[in-house]
Amino acid sequence: MDLPKYVKELKELLDLMKSHDLAEVELEEEGQKIRLRKTEPHLAAAPMAIQGALPAVSPAATPGSDAGGDPEAAEEDDGLYKVPSPLVGSFYRSPSPEADPFIVEGDRVEEDSVLCIVEAMKVMNEVTAGASGVVREILVENGSAVEFDQPLFKIEIS
Repeated sequence: MDLPKYVKELKELLDLMKSHDLAEVELEEEGQKIRLRKTEPHLAAAPMAIQGALPAVSPAATPGSDAGGDPEAAEEDDGLYKVPSPLVGSFYRSPSPEADPFIVEGDRVEEDSVLCIVEAMKVMNEVTAGASGVVREILVENGSAVEFDQPLFKIEIS
């Protein structure tokens, strides 16, 4: 039995990422968008996650593990989806200093809802929710520096 075309294409993308040690790939074609991201970028053979599928709840950090130096990372898993920073940069809650924030706690968001901007090297990168649900907590102060994979928001998936 032949695999559907998109499964073969996903396998090819995963092989490409592995062979070139890429942490993330995003493609858009004919209205279809796919993002592949390593879940643990500092490990060479880390598993990949396909963005757009219902994301798994982030596992709780174990005591003594390196969780980006965040003291709250060792807290117990609360069952909420944690939206990670896609890169190192500066966190902004609104598109400009005068504008209202993209979202506030309690807002309902969809997978493609823009939650914030992370600025890196003068480039503004929109961060989307990656899951549908209700924003329960904003974990970073506006204007703060953020690290790669640092949790930015907690979303109750629904």
